[in-house]
Amino acid sequence: MTDPRLAELSRLLPGLRLLAEPGDLEHYGRDWTRRWTPAPLAIALPTCADEVQAIVRWANARHVAIVPSGGRTGLSGGAVAACGELVLSLERMNRVLEFNPVDRTLTVQPGVTLHAVHEAARSHGLIYPVDFAARGSCSIGGTIATNAGGIRVIRYGNTREWVGGLKVVAGNGELLDLNRGLIKNSSGYDFRQLLIGSEGTLGIVVEATLKLTDPPPSSQVMLLALPDMEALMRVFALFRAQLTLQAFEFFTDHALRHVLAHGAQRAIDGDHPYYVVTEFDAADAGDQEAALAAFEHALEQGWVSDGVIAQSGAQAAALWRLREGITESLAPRRPYKNDVSVRISAVPAFLHDMQALLAHEYPQIEVVWFGHIGDGNLHINVLRPEGMAEEAFIAQCDHVTRLLAETLQRHGGSISAEHGIGLVKRAYLESTRSPAEIALMQGVRGVFDPNGILNPGKLFAAAGTPRAC
Repeated sequence: MTDPRLAELSRLLPGLRLLAEPGDLEHYGRDWTRRWTPAPLAIALPTCADEVQAIVRWANARHVAIVPSGGRTGLSGGAVAACGELVLSLERMNRVLEFNPVDRTLTVQPGVTLHAVHEAARSHGLIYPVDFAARGSCSIGGTIATNAGGIRVIRYGNTREWVGGLKVVAGNGELLDLNRGLIKNSSGYDFRQLLIGSEGTLGIVVEATLKLTDPPPSSQVMLLALPDMEALMRVFALFRAQLTLQAFEFFTDHALRHVLAHGAQRAIDGDHPYYVVTEFDAADAGDQEAALAAFEHALEQGWVSDGVIAQSGAQAAALWRLREGITESLAPRRPYKNDVSVRISAVPAFLHDMQALLAHEYPQIEVVWFGHIGDGNLHINVLRPEGMAEEAFIAQCDHVTRLLAETLQRHGGSISAEHGIGLVKRAYLESTRSPAEIALMQGVRGVFDPNGILNPGKLFAAAGTPRAC
């Protein structure tokens, strides 16, 4: 390492692992967006909070920007290092530290994967209910930084509902112990909640105390085929009234084609424009009878064209793969992604306007969309046609995103439901936040990170800052 700043950091922390090979810089310098050329200064892999504090203090003294890095499964450019930043990877801080059976909490380091947390909770007869398809590769620190949601928000809420305490290294190098797992704590501002969803711009999570809960009752999984978009909300309202829902996910025929081509098995014959995978409590015969009655009513009303209910765990997993496999099946096409939300009551009107906008602006481009209809969150994937230059494709998508942001503003929605703002969406932040809110957010950032070294360029940027910096 020829950079004198890195040599100084190595002397300061002789046990710190530092990487600077081109392959490492490329691997750690990007996330799933793949839209920016990675160009970090180096990769630091600490193993404890003390090392993180020392790195942050060194970075302040040497005016080096830091990009915190977890599993880098983000889709908004929040973990991109394209401007000579030091990537601070937390993957070696990956231990489960403590299970507290009385408080029913699990304390972990930030590099632990979501899957590992699930397994640790399950070993004690409990669950950590936040869940989504990237569970095997995303890190807990990353899910906290973006307030991740997933497929069971309808029942359990987002990540912030399940974080009892945080230890965080702020931008000035101070270690903050936030809330300490308390259930009640009315002693002023709750910085724990402020840090959740802050995308690494206020501090670096070095430890998290997660709340656990009892496993849900036995459940059943059902796949429904729907004839039109209007039926989505009717079926959701019916099922929510008659059943105790754990999840209610929808996708289109375009999404299904990609998942089937990727190896999933068709579960319903014929072609249908919309599909729903729903999971609901089925602890006894009464629950099962209620589910069958709801399905039959939807069928009689013409809201559902066909359906199938899983008869085993393997069949349930196969039905869920039709929804959870969409992102992986689209990944080779490197789609341009929008992740938006509106109030559940606003979904029908927004869907109508969104469909009209996408049809008008993308007449020759395939758009695959799916989402968590039960919490108003839609994922829009735009696929670049063969032969279309990437620069032209991104420019067109950015133009449409601006129009989409204006549509969301009219419906009181958000340009980011669960992926964060990062680099990709910062130009559209004003569609979701007022100028007064943005000014306050910038002021808060300045307090926690006075020298602006933590994830600069993410969320918002100073005037004249290049798009990727």
